[in-house]
Amino acid sequence: MRVPRSLEVWKMGTVNYMDALKLQEKLVSDRKTSKIADTVLSLQHPPTYTLGKRRTDHNLLIPESELKKIGAELCYTQRGGDITFHGPHQAILYPIISLRDIGIGARNYVEKLELTMIGLASLYGVRACAGQKGETGVWVGERKIGAIGVRISYGITSHGLAFNIDPDLSYFKHIVPCGIADKEVTSLRKETDSVLPAEEVIQEQLISCFARLFGYCNLIWKEKGSILSDNGEN
Repeated sequence: MRVPRSLEVWKMGTVNYMDALKLQEKLVSDRKTSKIADTVLSLQHPPTYTLGKRRTDHNLLIPESELKKIGAELCYTQRGGDITFHGPHQAILYPIISLRDIGIGARNYVEKLELTMIGLASLYGVRACAGQKGETGVWVGERKIGAIGVRISYGITSHGLAFNIDPDLSYFKHIVPCGIADKEVTSLRKETDSVLPAEEVIQEQLISCFARLFGYCNLIWKEKGSILSDNGEN
């Protein structure tokens, strides 16, 4: 009989991108040595452009020196994928989980992340689907609503997905999102006729979709205050 799997859900609020990156690195190390259980970070970032390990700087369409004027910063990462934008009013999940324990490979993992966002969109009557060949993320027609960029180290995941609830889409005009030219970016707010609940509710719905697809039966919710005290921070 399979033992029900547990998932710790860390509700972090708004976190600086580099601080979140350092936290992920620590948690990946802890997960490799089984100091922690499978964990997912649920958060948002201040306006931030991030580049993956391919370093496709040419897909940033404004000089780096101009970023401060639009209230954004640029960060370099070791995740897969191309340039993307993170900012307020996105639902971001960073799973730190063991694919070996779950028994799935990298491709299946990414497909389940896509299905997580597709499932959330369907709750609001939005028909989303995975991208065509060469198009990462989740799309509504020709418009991208969710991005995926992951890193997997010795079977432990980091980075993850970003679903557009109602971000300022003008930030995407300064990049070639995920390296795919001539495509629009959209949001749940633009695509649905439904009245949206509070963003915290939508983030929790996204986590529920994730947990269901990955077979987690027991969710352990942690708020930012208890997380900081557990890690010895004031």
